[in-house]
Amino acid sequence: MALSFLYLAFTRLLQLLRLNGREKSDLAIEVVMLRHEVAVLRRQVVRPALRPSDRALLVGLGRKLDRRRRCGFFVQPETLLRWHRDLVRRKGTHSHRPGRPGIPAGTVAIMHRLARENSTWGYRRIQGKLARMGIVLAPSSVWAILRNNGIDPAPMRSSPTWAEFIRSQASSMLACDFFSVDTVLLKRLYVLFFIELDNRRVYVTGITAHPTGQWVVQQARNLTLALEDQAHGVKFLIRDRDTKITSSIDEVFRGDDIRIIRTPVRAPRANAFAERFVGTVRRECLDHVLIFGRRHLQRVLAEYVVHYIEHRPHRGLDQLARLALTPPRPISDPEPAHLQRRGTVFGLIHEYRLAA
Repeated sequence: MALSFLYLAFTRLLQLLRLNGREKSDLAIEVVMLRHEVAVLRRQVVRPALRPSDRALLVGLGRKLDRRRRCGFFVQPETLLRWHRDLVRRKGTHSHRPGRPGIPAGTVAIMHRLARENSTWGYRRIQGKLARMGIVLAPSSVWAILRNNGIDPAPMRSSPTWAEFIRSQASSMLACDFFSVDTVLLKRLYVLFFIELDNRRVYVTGITAHPTGQWVVQQARNLTLALEDQAHGVKFLIRDRDTKITSSIDEVFRGDDIRIIRTPVRAPRANAFAERFVGTVRRECLDHVLIFGRRHLQRVLAEYVVHYIEHRPHRGLDQLARLALTPPRPISDPEPAHLQRRGTVFGLIHEYRLAA
């Protein structure tokens, strides 16, 4: 603002010096023409847009004019008074009193963590836990901070989210889905699979060109027989609303006290583990192989599932395989000559190990 005001003041000063050196008749004619131009412009512009530098220059020049001559300008004395009142109002909004000291950002972060990790704690419980740690706050301050940061009261956030529910129940949850594969002769085959959420173990239960309801029920019965030998029982099955999976399959799993959880319509993220496996098997295997028939697809998937379970690292398992949940012993200086490679899935995927 200061630079623009100085620039405007300098240009107007040069104009005044130029006008002083001209004859009065020329100056009077120019003033009349400028007044008429201003009158024309006023008929087109309802309210001119003034910058702060324009206001400062007009106020400064207006003080040099007689009060009777100000009536010809759009900046009237009432306008000057209004500008002054606006400045006083803006100045009054900034109080110079010290007021109540603010709550440190570290205290607010601790408060957020307590509310996030303990969904049943109310603001008084959080205030008491903070007091036990030496952080003294009023209950009203805790309530105001949680409300201003969008954290609901305890009754509204006590129920776990879908992600929290899956993490807490992953060891007893299964997910199932279909995916299709087109053969060389453009015959479409459907693959039904199940996946354990906690350790990513995959069960390819069947491959068919006609996934009828009776066929799906039989595959579900075969899976329940295979799951009987497990130490921990399955309590939940996540499935989508695909028409190929009929309600008869639900009855099969309910007979083994397995609760069926159907995902919402058009919500693939609700069955994210199964969808992730479908994307992985396509990118790493099926997109690079020509399938000739059902038996060929069965052999390819059997080899890939073994690789997926025993060797492929999973981000959800800290980059470990399902059967190698114990991290290997770290090696500080590996020898490149000891690196061994083995091909799997008909040589499509390579597995590596360091020989002793």
